Amino acid sequence: MVFSSLTFLCVFLPTVFLLYYLTPSVRMQNILLIVASLVFYAYGEPVYILLMLFSILINYGFGLLLEKAEMMTVWRRATVITAVFVNLGVLFVFKYLDLTIKTLSQISHKEFPMTNLALPIGISFFSFQAMSYVIDVYRGRVPAEKNLFNIMLYIAFFPQLIAGPIVKFHDIQMQLHNRKRDAKEIAEGSRRFIVGLAKKVLISNTMAVSVDMLFSVETAKLNIFSAWTAALSYLFQIYFDFSGYSDMAIGLGHMFGFQFQENFNYPYISESIQEFWRRWHISLSTWFKEYVYIPLGGNRKGRLRTYINKWIVFCATGIWHGANWTFLLWGIWHGSWILIEDILKIKKWPLIFRHSYTLLIICVGFVMFRANSMLQGIQIIGKMFGGWTFEKMQMNLLFSQLSPLFMFTFVCAIIGSTPIVKRIIHLAEANRRAGTEWVKYGGSVILLILSMLSLSGGTYNPFIYFRF
Repeated sequence: MVFSSLTFLCVFLPTVFLLYYLTPSVRMQNILLIVASLVFYAYGEPVYILLMLFSILINYGFGLLLEKAEMMTVWRRATVITAVFVNLGVLFVFKYLDLTIKTLSQISHKEFPMTNLALPIGISFFSFQAMSYVIDVYRGRVPAEKNLFNIMLYIAFFPQLIAGPIVKFHDIQMQLHNRKRDAKEIAEGSRRFIVGLAKKVLISNTMAVSVDMLFSVETAKLNIFSAWTAALSYLFQIYFDFSGYSDMAIGLGHMFGFQFQENFNYPYISESIQEFWRRWHISLSTWFKEYVYIPLGGNRKGRLRTYINKWIVFCATGIWHGANWTFLLWGIWHGSWILIEDILKIKKWPLIFRHSYTLLIICVGFVMFRANSMLQGIQIIGKMFGGWTFEKMQMNLLFSQLSPLFMFTFVCAIIGSTPIVKRIIHLAEANRRAGTEWVKYGGSVILLILSMLSLSGGTYNPFIYFRF
């Protein structure tokens, strides 16, 4: 685990922020942020900080090696392939080796010993960032960074280290060398951080209570209403959990002078699965597009090859999320529907049907994503469409979850997953309505107080994407 939430908010972050703005030069600020990031990561996993340092050093070395002008093309290609295999190899050992051993044991009916290695927090994120840096140097998109400290800060920067967004080196290369101090950016970053915190603590955690309960009971105790309550609750839990963390990371970036790209753009208003993936976890989908889909040929080699390339990308996207075959099935589910959309010409459907279909596919997919096993996922999905039994035990379970707090939070989740509030604020700002700034920042203060009260009550749950 990492710092407790209250320790992070009340001690770690204020201390780092104060020291940062008391530090006179960008170079010294970078060193301070590196030290803070290493302390942040080492607090919960002191052993695995060595793994991250290994990733930093080896990829820094690969970058310098690729920069050598005298290297022949074949050796440059061999170097970048080696770098990719090293990064993926480390990721495989810590994340997928036990899954592979377990699967082989089941297939062969023999018992092979498991490694039982603990999963280093954020390994999928910092491994992908490291790979993108080396590949970009190979492509000539960026020069190799000569300053090791800049690579360390790029990979280890604590705001987005453990759950993204995945930052590409070329997006922040200039910011590593030169950043400006801007009071307005600090204020806006603080507000964005608080909004993200509130998303997680006030909405996602409330949804999580019902999700954990309904996914832990025997499937026989569910009916169509409780199954849909579980599915919709998780739909909002994962969105406000992950988008909340992304908002916090982007907000912290602003506070320290960094500009990170958006990672979510109201994905639940999408009118197709293709649009959903342009709005959901944008940093991951663009990473796979740039470093997997396009190198495979993209859509340049005919329709069949395009379908195969998309299928490969979504299989990889699914299994990236975790060492469980449910994640692979989730990726296949989304990839299949993207291919089906090309055939069905969904853009010609009426708007209400496009939106309803998209939400249905997303919601059903997330049930499998959350399920502990494929069997449980299939059973809950079956209850969503065929659970027409209303015995006292089933109804009592349902009503036990529909508390006033849950219902109020559920309505807030529906509103918060659309751009309604954002548009109202923008409209007020465009019309120069008096008090708009007071409402924005005053509302943030209220959200911060409510979040702190909730955290002090012990209702915090770890971010879902910490395990990826």
